[in-house]
Amino acid sequence: MAKVALQLPSPPKSQFTVLEGNGKVSLIDTNGHSQEQLPNVTYSVVHTIPGRLRFRLPRLRCDADYAKRLEVLLTADALVKNVRVKPAAMSVAVTYKSDKISDAKMRSHLHDLIQAASVVVVLKNSTSLSETEKEASWPGLQLSAVATTLAVLGGPLGLPIPPLIVVLPIAIATLPVIQRAWEGIRVERKLNIDFLDLMAISITTFQGQFLTPSLMLGLIEVGENIRDRTARSSAQQTLDLLSSLGQFVWVERNGEKVQIPIQDVQRGDTVIVYPGEQVPVDGSILRGKALLDEQKLTGESMPVLKKTGQPVFASTLVREGRIYILAEWVGNDTRAGQSIKLMQEAPVHDTRIENYAIKFAQKAVVPTLLLGGAVFAATRNPSRAASVLTLDFATGIRVSVPTTVLAALTYAARRGILIRSGRALEQLAEVDTIVFDKTGTLTKGEVDVVSVESLNPATSRLRVLELAAAAEQRLTHPVAEAIVRYAQAEQVEILPRSKWDYQLGLGVQALIDEETVYVGSDRFLRTSGVDMAALNGQQKSPNSAIYVASNGQLQGIIKYSDLLRPESREVIKALSTVEGVEIHMLTGDNKRTATAVAAELGILPTHTHAEAFPEQKATVVRQLHEQGKIVAFVGDGINDSPALAYADVSVSFANGSEIARETADLVLMQNDLHGLLEAIAIARQAKQLIRQNTALVAFPNLAAMAIAVFFGLNPLAATVVNNGSTVVAGVNGLRPILKNRQHKALPSAR
Repeated sequence: MAKVALQLPSPPKSQFTVLEGNGKVSLIDTNGHSQEQLPNVTYSVVHTIPGRLRFRLPRLRCDADYAKRLEVLLTADALVKNVRVKPAAMSVAVTYKSDKISDAKMRSHLHDLIQAASVVVVLKNSTSLSETEKEASWPGLQLSAVATTLAVLGGPLGLPIPPLIVVLPIAIATLPVIQRAWEGIRVERKLNIDFLDLMAISITTFQGQFLTPSLMLGLIEVGENIRDRTARSSAQQTLDLLSSLGQFVWVERNGEKVQIPIQDVQRGDTVIVYPGEQVPVDGSILRGKALLDEQKLTGESMPVLKKTGQPVFASTLVREGRIYILAEWVGNDTRAGQSIKLMQEAPVHDTRIENYAIKFAQKAVVPTLLLGGAVFAATRNPSRAASVLTLDFATGIRVSVPTTVLAALTYAARRGILIRSGRALEQLAEVDTIVFDKTGTLTKGEVDVVSVESLNPATSRLRVLELAAAAEQRLTHPVAEAIVRYAQAEQVEILPRSKWDYQLGLGVQALIDEETVYVGSDRFLRTSGVDMAALNGQQKSPNSAIYVASNGQLQGIIKYSDLLRPESREVIKALSTVEGVEIHMLTGDNKRTATAVAAELGILPTHTHAEAFPEQKATVVRQLHEQGKIVAFVGDGINDSPALAYADVSVSFANGSEIARETADLVLMQNDLHGLLEAIAIARQAKQLIRQNTALVAFPNLAAMAIAVFFGLNPLAATVVNNGSTVVAGVNGLRPILKNRQHKALPSAR
């Protein structure tokens, strides 16, 4: 019997458990009492067949946490076979084991879960180590700590500890160093930092100075562990389009509707897609019509009405209507699949931070070895040679650089900015070209009302809005939702609607206050017999518009648009003031719309790229890269994923498509472009700290090395200087999280 821990979000902080078994899921608190008093969540059943129910749940659109909790509860249920939660369409589709429970009982059971999801919070219960944790489980740090303790007890404290007992943990802890040194010789054909460390550890260990190698190994292990934590896997995660579309698809075969696994859909099948579901194939509509949201694929913010004979594409969302599709392309052969394939073919970069400090330390290896050899040849004193080898820059840099990176990544995460790797942080500090997608990135990606105008002197502007909101209430079309939101913001009363008739893609007719009201397109009103003479030849403005009429007379016009994000102008202006930074905009929209938006934001026409499909977006990014630019790309849709993959730094939002989030090096968790400004400031501060740390490591070690060469220096004293400078540089690298302060604005963050 599986268990999932749940907790109330506010007092009383009772603990809940979801118990699966006996064909049901029960919510039980820690005292064993059944939970029956749950807040009411409004929903409706929009489609039902044996073994499958689909609900319309308005709360999904405005409460992402509730959507996640509901999905977890339904997935944990032993009776549920498959769950598809679509917040954008306010839809939940549940496929259940109809042979285990009756339809009526399952509906009642799902009602309980829908209500319960409003009061529970899922607590993660991880039972297995991740790959990174498994790699970090090597006991080198513990062994070096044991060796250090034994060396202190047997050295300064004079306890009779056999040397073999101290040497054994040192030898085992040195194995990773030996492996890396050997790989440097065998693969890279050069002596690396690890070889230098190995020589110093070996000489001091053979001389019986066990404290010196123990301390060195401890710092080496600290640096390696931190560096591993700041690295992202170099192998890109395989992104499967099918997994993002759901597990099952309805098809029509031999005149019957059957549900099959999505991977079993074949070309030539007739696929049925209902409201709230994603289209699983590329094909053409055989029957029906639907309002399709194609934003994540094409970047178009407004849904498109598709009818019989027109093409539809995988990953687009059916907002309204039902369509039968002839499957022509499936899986990775679809347009969305090709975008993912293009992304996966992008070059994979090294994921460990590479900068001038590491390269400088690497170049110092051979000179240090030669100097140590010269000292030994001149003095025949292995201790003096060991001191020279100990006083390298490698240990300090290997600890301080990744410490600085980890501190910066941690601080960024606290600020709602997820930077996935040290390499991304390094590249972000060097970015000189930033390319923005338009829809959903610079704009909100959703429709907003721009203005409400009265075209009848006897009708006020608020009356026009009142009639429109009343007619459009509870419709799922984005324009309808925008009008209702605007009316609520204007504190306009939403009047009751009696008889109503919604015509997909045209408009709605409703009876309000004993008036017959029409809200919709110009064509809809004309075909409904409305006198449109009040337009006086007016045409649609650059903003789209719908019209409001009552009792056969035109009353007003409501203009709407995909508005800019509130912060877009400010962010673009801040980036434009930074010397040497170019701002580009990419969009699939037509040139006129793209130019208008670019002009509003102050982006140059030569840096505005319109009518760009996914492969063209990737081409623009590649061309900028080939010009020597360090490019950051900001986008949120499936159509942006190839460009994200080819950019030096890819940026997306927490509410972007799953594929865009997985592709991105940097995710803005608060869905605010200000996070990009702050991320760049954090990256540049980290770069500045790394330069400081290099100086903090280099100067003391150079001074001590001069003493060791000309006058002699005990290896333990050399270790103290080396380790001391390492600790100071490491603490300096922690400044981003030690100081709780705001970052300066971007122009002064350089």
